[in-house]
Amino acid sequence: MQAAPVRAHALPSVTTALRAVESLLLSGGQRTARRNAWTAVLEDRRRAKDRGEAQHVLDAVADHRS
Repeated sequence: MQAAPVRAHALPSVTTALRAVESLLLSGGQRTARRNAWTAVLEDRRRAKDRGEAQHVLDAVADHRS
């Protein structure tokens, strides 16, 4: 009796699997648009976080001067 063959490569990551499904379901333009939209969402979140941190600093300075 022989042992089962050993896989030489790792299983794909979840991201890789999702991108493969995406490529089957969406055309190239739709993929690009979706990725651009997601990048914009992430950038908006980053800017909102930065605004919140800046507001916190301004509030602290205003409280310190009062």
